Amino acid sequence: MLLGRRRLVVALAAVGVTVATVAGCDSNSGPVGQNPRQVTVVGSGEVQGVPDTLTVDVAIEFLAPDVTTAMNQTNDRQQAVINALTSGGIDSKDISTTQVSLQPQYTDNSVISGYRASNSIQVTIRKLDKASPALAAIVGAGGDATRINSVSYSIEDDSKLVRDARARAFNDAKDRAQQYAELSGLSLGKVISVSEVPGGSTPPPPPVPMRGGAMAMEVPLQPGEQTVSFAVTGVWELT
Repeated sequence: MLLGRRRLVVALAAVGVTVATVAGCDSNSGPVGQNPRQVTVVGSGEVQGVPDTLTVDVAIEFLAPDVTTAMNQTNDRQQAVINALTSGGIDSKDISTTQVSLQPQYTDNSVISGYRASNSIQVTIRKLDKASPALAAIVGAGGDATRINSVSYSIEDDSKLVRDARARAFNDAKDRAQQYAELSGLSLGKVISVSEVPGGSTPPPPPVPMRGGAMAMEVPLQPGEQTVSFAVTGVWELT
C-alpha cells in the first residue's frame, strides 16, 4: 500500500513539471508579426561656405655655437615678429606660443658643434584683408630665420551651415525611404529613429610651407570654399 502511494506522488510530480514547462513556453511566445516592417536608409547633405579666418603657424629658428646666443637670437627675432603683427592690427590674444625648442647639434664624431633654437607661434587672422600684409610683416621682421610651417582657412561660426547640412541629410534619407516604400508597394510610416555622423568641414588645400627668404613680400591668398557635410541614418516604419 505504501509503495502504491509513492508511485502516485511521483506520477503527480511528473505531471506538474510538464504543465509548468508548457505554461512557460506559452507565456514567452508572442503573436506573429509583432515587430513592424521597417526600412533603414542613409542620407547625406552638404553645404558650402566661404572661410573667414586664417591660421598661420610660424617659427623662428637660429643655429649658434652656444646655448645663450641661440636662445637670445631666437627670442629677439620672434618678439620682433609679434611686435610687427600687433602693429599691423592683429590682436595680441590671437597670437599664442605653441612650442619652444633647444637642441644640440653634433658632428660626425658625436661632438657638440652648436645649438639649434626655435620658437613657434600660432597667429589667427580674423580679417582676411589683413592676411597678406600680416604674412609680409612676419617675413619682414623674421628675415631668413622665419619658418612658415602651415597656413589654413576656417569658418569661425559654421552653425548655420551645420543646420542646413543636417536638414539636407534628413530630407535625403526620407526621400530614399519613401522610394523604397513605393517599390515595396507599401506606405511610409512614422520615423522610428535617426542618428547622425557629422562629416565636418573640408578645408581647401593649404599653400606649401616656405622659408622666409624664399617667400615674396606680397603673398597671394585665396580662401576658396569649405564644405560642411552630414550623414544621417534613419529608420522608418512601413505600413
